[in-house]
Parts: sequence; C-alpha cells; structure tokens
Amino acid sequence: MSPIDTLSRTESEKTAVQVAENITHLVPYSPGKPVAEVERELGITGIIKLASNENSLGPSPKAVEAMHQFALKMHIYPDARSFELSNALASALEVDPACVVLGNGSDDIIHLLGITFLEPGDEVIQAHPSFVRYEAAAILNNAPCHMVPLTSDWIHDLEAMAAKVNANTRLIFITNPNNPTGTIVSQEALDRFFECVPERAVVVIDEAYYEYAANREGYPETLRYVREGRNVVVLRTFSKAYGLAGLRVGYGIMPPDIANWLNHTREPFNVNLMAQEAALAALSDTEHVDKTVEMNEAGKQMLYRTFEEMGLGYTPTFANFIWFDSGKNSRAVFQALLHEGVIIRTGDIFGAPSHLRVTVGTDAENAKFVNALKKVLPLL
Repeated sequence: MSPIDTLSRTESEKTAVQVAENITHLVPYSPGKPVAEVERELGITGIIKLASNENSLGPSPKAVEAMHQFALKMHIYPDARSFELSNALASALEVDPACVVLGNGSDDIIHLLGITFLEPGDEVIQAHPSFVRYEAAAILNNAPCHMVPLTSDWIHDLEAMAAKVNANTRLIFITNPNNPTGTIVSQEALDRFFECVPERAVVVIDEAYYEYAANREGYPETLRYVREGRNVVVLRTFSKAYGLAGLRVGYGIMPPDIANWLNHTREPFNVNLMAQEAALAALSDTEHVDKTVEMNEAGKQMLYRTFEEMGLGYTPTFANFIWFDSGKNSRAVFQALLHEGVIIRTGDIFGAPSHLRVTVGTDAENAKFVNALKKVLPLL
C-alpha cells in the first residue's frame, strides 16, 4: 500500500486532533461584525458600525502623518523595548519608565499576566458581565475563574468580589469603566477593596476607556496604587480615544518587578514599528482626544434623550458606548438593525438577553441608529 493510500482513510477512521483539555473550554473571541461582511451578506451599502467602541472621528492626524514618514522604514525591525514610546508615556504619567510595558493591544498584556503569574492551584476573580479575555487568560493557564455578578445597577460588586478572595487568589480583574456597561467603581470602594487583597494577588485595573472618564466626577486615580508599590497593573490603550484600534497598541503601568517579568515572557517585537511611531505621535495630539471626548459627551446626551423618549432603560456611561434595554430579544433587534445598515452589539453574549451595547458615534451615525431603532422596535 502506498503512503497516499495509508493517508486516505474514511472520515470514521480519522483520529480526532488531541489538544490540552483546558483548551476545549476556551470560547474564541467574537468581534463585532465587519461592515464588509454585512455588505456582502445583505447587498446594501452605507452601513455604519457602532459595535466595537471605535473612534468615529478616525485616527489622530498626527499619528497618520507619523506613519507616512516611517512607511519607508518598514523593512527595519522595531525597537524591541519601545524605548521612545515607553519613555514618553512614563513622562506623561509621571512614573519611572521601568513601570511601563507595551503590548500588541492591552489584550496582549492580559495574556502575558496569565502566562507569567498563574500556576496550578491559582485562582482568578473577575466581574460578570465584563471583558471576556480575563476568563480566557485563566482558562489558558488551567486556573479557575470566579465570575462575580455585577450589582443590580450594573456596577462591579467589590464586596462580593472581596468575599471570593482566598490564599489561592493570584489575579483580580477590575474593568473601569466596565465593558459592556460603562459603569465605574469609586476611589473609596477601591480603597476598601484593597484592604481585603492578600500581598500575593495582583490586581489588574483595566482602563481601556480612561480618556472618556478621566475628567468625570467620581473617577478614581489608580496610578497612585502603582506609585505606592502595590501589586497593581493599570491597563490603558491607544485603540479607543486615540483612534488607533487597527494598529493594536496597549500598555500597562505597574511596579518595576512585575514589568520585569512581563518583559521576560512577552514576544520579541510585539509592538510593530508603525504602531510605535503612530502611538508616539498620537500621545501628543491632545486636540484630537479633546475633540473625541467632546463629540462623545454630546452624542451620549442625544442618545439618553432618545432612550427616555422611547421609554427604554439605559445605564449612564463613563465610556464611549451605552448599555440599554430594548425590551425585546436582543438578537432580533440586532438582525433588524442590520437590515437598516446599523451594526451594534447584542447583550445575550453577556447574559443579558434584552440588552444591547451601542457605540456613541458622530452626529450622523447617532441619527441613523436612532431612526433605525425607532423603525424596527415596533415591528418586533
């Protein structure tokens, strides 16, 4: 029998691919539906995407110019330590450069935290619903992940999370503002929570939407925990307010010893040359960030009024998206809006079957969403 014949087995004879048992529990990340995919499926154009909390103003113009300038240097490997960007961030944040770790998006740093600090017997704590990649970091490293429900008003229940802390707790994730609800925890609540955290545990405060919340009353100052030398990692990103989601640049601020170990485990050149240069330029583009935040505040107020007029419940947000209750099956609302050329995010994936999450866009995008929602809801 020839080698080809030996490989030509029937389907029933084939042996299933063997993978690590923990990987079978991992659910692949489900991103927002791309515009091009909807256009192909439905044969319509003029679609708007308000599903992934992207910046509808686009990228920082300074970042775009920097990319043009460095396009001819793409044949050169990037600085493996992202020296210029790390130092610029450290200066802006008033921390030691040794406290900064760059990642291929802040998701990269979440992944690094898992593989660096989780060992057999360790446990992870997070709120639910919240960002799904925390649980993924736990599953990938065979660690139980305790999912603590949010309060009735969709805020992290830090008292309930504290009750889950034990000697095996290694990583605790707090998303502030929380995704998908847009809510925050206060400085006072965080301070009380830290009284219950053992020294061995690392608390990760994910501030992906920091720029939208930073100047709002009640938003906590978390970098002081890092400056105090606590086992705290504060995550931020250039994907949201800076408009660089497609380049994947995130960063963490943490004590130098934690940063040192993450630099041991991260991939070489994990932040590419164009991303480093664009982020460095965007960091100085305060005008673009200010315009983005201003647009977001105006859009939020318009959408709040609309939801109130329609009798729909919503959660006031500190981010660039709004969590609202359609009173209908969220999947049905999503599909109906797709046919109107509007992509948003269903709440069923977060365990909230009638809720949806909509990104705050430009005036024109917000108006199109509102008109579509008013059209489809009475029909469902």
